Amino acid sequence: MVREAQIYLQPDTGSARIATIGRGREVAVMEHSRDWINVLATIDVNPETGQSVDRSGWMLDKGVVRADTPEGDRILYGEAASSEAEASRRGGRKGAAQDAMRLYARAAEYFPQSPLAGEALYRAADIRWQIDRAAVMSRPSARRADPRDRLYGIDDRAMKQVIKKFPHSKWADLASFHLIDNKLCGDWEGLAECPEKEAELYEKYADEHPQSPTVAEALYDAAWRRAALIELYKSAGKAGKAPDAKAKAAALARRIISTYPQTDWAARARALLYMMDQGIPTYGSAVE
Repeated sequence: MVREAQIYLQPDTGSARIATIGRGREVAVMEHSRDWINVLATIDVNPETGQSVDRSGWMLDKGVVRADTPEGDRILYGEAASSEAEASRRGGRKGAAQDAMRLYARAAEYFPQSPLAGEALYRAADIRWQIDRAAVMSRPSARRADPRDRLYGIDDRAMKQVIKKFPHSKWADLASFHLIDNKLCGDWEGLAECPEKEAELYEKYADEHPQSPTVAEALYDAAWRRAALIELYKSAGKAGKAPDAKAKAAALARRIISTYPQTDWAARARALLYMMDQGIPTYGSAVE
């Protein structure tokens, strides 16, 4: 479905309405009658939680994209993009993010050979990740230093499906970047072990995914953590390790500036270098 539609008891708009079916939902077409189709449809009970039930009935044969619909991939993708834009708008349609997630996923499922399939599957996974991440990070356990102590991690199955179906692609690289979230500490609790481990994760990602659109971001994430270690080492009585942390942070920042000079990450790296050169703390609440 690329539109919201009413399902009726009979093939007549004057008959009783059974339910409303939303965008991105699948229907099994069982019978045709003039401009009507008899369907078994999945109906949203709670669009925000994904709770649904199956209902059968009649609906007008409009807005149903099939596998043989001309340019069906572009139609589904286009409606998904519209729903995603609606979800990002203040006061946008309730459940629009879930609509977009389903529509992107259907575009990849129904049209696996489409040039849009990889991006569609990634976008579906990205929306699911954002929704799940917000829920996970709202729980008290998300603040624990060790990510293994969280009650639940972010569901990574959709991201791993992108990597499996489109290996060595831009979309697989982006999906792999998201997976780092599940390995990050909550509250560092003043422990150097957290930024040390996280910096290594981002550096490893940048080395293993050199063509990724997020390499510069990963390098900055690593550089910022190395810079944070300067103050953390000092406060932990390990000031002798601070110069090494500064050197590593500076090397990463210069790598960003030289390799990705036109990006915001290069500008941010210059600011980070300036702060370190001036001896200004980049982490904590120290004020001179």
